[in-house]
Amino acid sequence: MLTDLTIVIVTVLAGAVLFYPKLSRAAGWRATVTPLASIIGSGFLVLGPVLDDSFGAFAPLVMLGLCAVAYAFGGAIRANIRDIDTNPARGRGIARLETVASWLLAGAYFISVAYYLNLFGAFAATLTPWDGALPARIITTVTYAVILLVGWVYGFHAMERMEQASVTLKLAIIAGLLAGLGVHFTDQAIAGGLVINPVTVSGWGAVTLAFGLIVTVQGFETSRYLGDTYSADMRVRSMRWAQLISAAIYMIYICLLVYLFPAGHVPLSETAVIDMMAIVAPVLPPLLIVAALSAQFSAAVADTGGSGGLVTELTKGRLGTGQSYAVLVAVGLALTWGADVFAIIAYASRAFAAYYAVQAAIAAQRGRPIYWGLAILGAVIAIFGRSVEG
Repeated sequence: MLTDLTIVIVTVLAGAVLFYPKLSRAAGWRATVTPLASIIGSGFLVLGPVLDDSFGAFAPLVMLGLCAVAYAFGGAIRANIRDIDTNPARGRGIARLETVASWLLAGAYFISVAYYLNLFGAFAATLTPWDGALPARIITTVTYAVILLVGWVYGFHAMERMEQASVTLKLAIIAGLLAGLGVHFTDQAIAGGLVINPVTVSGWGAVTLAFGLIVTVQGFETSRYLGDTYSADMRVRSMRWAQLISAAIYMIYICLLVYLFPAGHVPLSETAVIDMMAIVAPVLPPLLIVAALSAQFSAAVADTGGSGGLVTELTKGRLGTGQSYAVLVAVGLALTWGADVFAIIAYASRAFAAYYAVQAAIAAQRGRPIYWGLAILGAVIAIFGRSVEG
């Protein structure tokens, strides 16, 4: 009862703060919302059960590694934002790399939206009497149709407003979730009920599995393409804040979760976190489903909007944003009906890693040779990242 009450109070208070007009209308917060919406699209849903199942007590170290690698790639993109702002002139080689990077990002967005919306469908299906793979895919298909309609008719600005409200709701619920986990963790620690789960993967297999999860901390790169709305300095600062906020959320969440549940206590699936949270407090599963739906929707909206503008720019207007959305939906539906969620996560991780590798190479070409090592790491992740079930 105390845990439920704590969760509700913290969620309401966090929501009141986040919806406070002076904060919600502040330019810095608005600039932070878009990358933050993508970064926290699904990490707190998928990463907990996956890391606990595979890495056991060492899951926090893997989470820290993922956040550190993401922040390093973010550093390369922030360097490129500053360089473009102060020295827009570029040689032919850099121009070609930027074109390659843009096409890689467009493709990565197509896959990531499929990832977000398939999770959306999986969590939404738990609200129906027909929970399962088929109902989840049907829900995902319908959601694709809704996003296509909104994007085609009203454009990205309408979608952006929907995104800001959903990410704010999601953050408020996450605050309540962390509070509930904190109370339960404290109770279990006092009672001597914390568990130390064994590692079930090792060696190169563990490394490639971590590579396949890089998409769960992706999303910061959207700041790179908001130059029409925000200054370079604002985009650099907002990207850094989005990464730091999301890293703090992930680390607290993983450190609290992985020592609470014995290995195999909850079967691993894309919605396993719901069963875990039901043990913590009865109020958490319904709140978590709302957060899950909000998280996937806001992240999908952010990446759909980004991909639409990007493809239109790359094709020099031959494909409008509406047509770009239609291509994204076609690719997403093919993935929805042809692959499972964990496979889509690995595909998206490899696609984003390829994009980050090229961005790091651009930063190195612009006079920062330290980023060559990061470019090589991105290429390795793109080649060897594998899915949880791989």
